[in-house]
Amino acid sequence: MKPDFAKCGGLVPAIVQNVEDGEVLMLAYMNEEAWDKTLETGEAHFYSRSRNKLWHKGGTSGHVQKVENIRLDCDADTVLLIVEQVGGAACHEGYTSCFYREITGSGEPEIVCEKVFDPKEVYK
Repeated sequence: MKPDFAKCGGLVPAIVQNVEDGEVLMLAYMNEEAWDKTLETGEAHFYSRSRNKLWHKGGTSGHVQKVENIRLDCDADTVLLIVEQVGGAACHEGYTSCFYREITGSGEPEIVCEKVFDPKEVYK
């Protein structure tokens, strides 16, 4: 069974969760090519909406996501990837999760995740 790409205009959201502790690492989008490449390689691939191209997660940084399990929601229009996050950082800004900011009662963001690497050093 594949996601229903037609229902969502060719892209489906993909939630990525850490196999170790269940933390949500990121949200990205997959097209059919990214889906097929993920199944073929066992590593997460997505479609970059800003660059309009296929994207291998960790292809530049080395922080790849090894897919342990794939789930589809009941409508087959959202993917859940349960992954081993190699290198400890899912976020291109160097944090363990893209959801590294928590909004406090005052509305101000507070960093709540570990920063694993400096993006200026990795993405030269």
